[in-house]
Amino acid sequence: MTKMYAALLRGINVGGAKKLPMAELRALLEGLGHDAVRTHLQSGQAVFASGHGDEDSLAAGLARAIEERFGFAVDVIVRDHAYLKAVAEACPFPAADLEAKQLHVTYFSAPLDAERFEAIDRPAFLPEEFRLGDRVLYLYAPDGLGRSKLAEALARPRVNKGLVATTRNWNTVVKLVELTAP
Repeated sequence: MTKMYAALLRGINVGGAKKLPMAELRALLEGLGHDAVRTHLQSGQAVFASGHGDEDSLAAGLARAIEERFGFAVDVIVRDHAYLKAVAEACPFPAADLEAKQLHVTYFSAPLDAERFEAIDRPAFLPEEFRLGDRVLYLYAPDGLGRSKLAEALARPRVNKGLVATTRNWNTVVKLVELTAP
């Protein structure tokens, strides 16, 4: 059965490092046998249809192909439409009332346990807040991600150890749901 997926690539085309032109990413995905390939923005989102593999094997295959073709490693998370839609619908913050720069979702490669985040003194970061979801973390940062002290604390290696994590703003979260719709 063919499903629509989004591939989230971490850390490409940022600050001149790991340049990966979107046209070449599309061609690479098509070369892997995927259909209906599209990219969104230059910061590492692609959508595609596939009838073979699961999210983890699709992510691993794309990561391998990128390293072989471009010579650098890229962390990749692949999620299907149903999951992306569920993440958007489960947002614990009033997304409709916030600016996209204030609300972010960090996608993780595996389920999260609350214990990872116990050392973070949540009241010290207010009004910034975060909530955990199904392999995601929702972050409310009223002054934006670039100024967020909570985002810095959440990105520390001891918090994310052993996981791939990549963050998208709310506009991108919503757009990926739209682009992967059947």
